[in-house]
Amino acid sequence: MAKDFDPHRLDVRRFAEEGAALQESTELRSFSRLAGETAGGDPALPVHWHAHGEMRNPKHVHPEIWLHLDADAILPLVCQRCLQRVDLPVAVDRSFRFVADEATAAAQDDEAEEDLLALSRSFDLLELVEDELLMELPVAPRHEACPEPVKMSAADPEFEGAGAEKENPFAVLGRLKTGK
Repeated sequence: MAKDFDPHRLDVRRFAEEGAALQESTELRSFSRLAGETAGGDPALPVHWHAHGEMRNPKHVHPEIWLHLDADAILPLVCQRCLQRVDLPVAVDRSFRFVADEATAAAQDDEAEEDLLALSRSFDLLELVEDELLMELPVAPRHEACPEPVKMSAADPEFEGAGAEKENPFAVLGRLKTGK
């Protein structure tokens, strides 16, 4: 059954009607935007994902078309504290309800608790996987404890020395006032 469905051109309605599922491990290099956010490393790192469709109220005039997505990967990112590589797990577990078009999705978005997407016969599921993983990336990735102590202060000997040679400006003003 899964062989009938192409994740790059997924007929979402048919996928949901059949209650079908797709599951793969896709290399990180296949997700160019996600790979661009990483600290390099092995482009063959796996991104595991699983999607299954569901039709709710199938006998209703307007049945609900759902897609459930689980995805996870361990991504090499740059620690914002020590600036070294940190491998962090990123995971997504989300459900999407498909509606007739973008206008309907926009109109119902404020009232709906679930995520809404426009129905398509050639939906790119891998693009959705990439979008969702990008949104789950931490804003400031960092180690729990950095492998090397982080230097929390900076000292510039030239700057420190320049301040010692300079005379206090108030002392200069005082001498001008008294004429000495």
